[in-house]
Amino acid sequence: MDGVKLHGFWASPFSSKVIWALKLKGIPFDYIEEDLSNKSALLLQYNPVHKKIPVLVHGSRPVCESMVIIEYLEETWPQYPLLPIDPHERAVVRFWVKFIEEKSPNIWIVYRSVGEEQEKAVRDSVEMLSILEQHGPNRGKKFFGGDGINIVDIAFGGVALWVGAIEEVSGLKLFDAGKFPRLNDWKANFESSPMIAENLPDQEKLRDHLARIKEKRLSSSTCK
Repeated sequence: MDGVKLHGFWASPFSSKVIWALKLKGIPFDYIEEDLSNKSALLLQYNPVHKKIPVLVHGSRPVCESMVIIEYLEETWPQYPLLPIDPHERAVVRFWVKFIEEKSPNIWIVYRSVGEEQEKAVRDSVEMLSILEQHGPNRGKKFFGGDGINIVDIAFGGVALWVGAIEEVSGLKLFDAGKFPRLNDWKANFESSPMIAENLPDQEKLRDHLARIKEKRLSSSTCK
């Protein structure tokens, strides 16, 4: 079998999502940490369009974008399926992945903005969480995938497990247990799963990293 390599960045939820999928499927891989301020020639070669991580390289073939990579892993390695077999169930799962991918950028805006922009990002983030709380798949189960982790869990995990650091940096509460009891139960189950817990960034280091990004963004905006 051709070797698998992953170009990523330690603090990126997009890298982590791919790592979780690789670990859950038991796929051996080599991890290459990228310096995002000085991207490697290989990363620029493999992803000349967006020049971003993560990039999975299977043999000599690159695959870009975290959820596209996970779909590729699903089609190439059938063990530990992350999508259901039934066509309608697969469509429902893809709907929720798309919903999360479209709505979650608001959460990242929360910690690196102020004023009206931040207020709007908070409202939009809470709306996304409310919809998942009320309508997300497999109510009453441990995971969105039911009794096991699936691609929806991975997609939302790339948001939910970064929220704590975002809340600390922004000084705002988003993931309130009183408002979102189901999502908080889900989070506890997800982050305690061994394959997830063993492959999370250090939270103190992550908080410091996000604080530096916030300081840099806000200082650059005030200089304009």
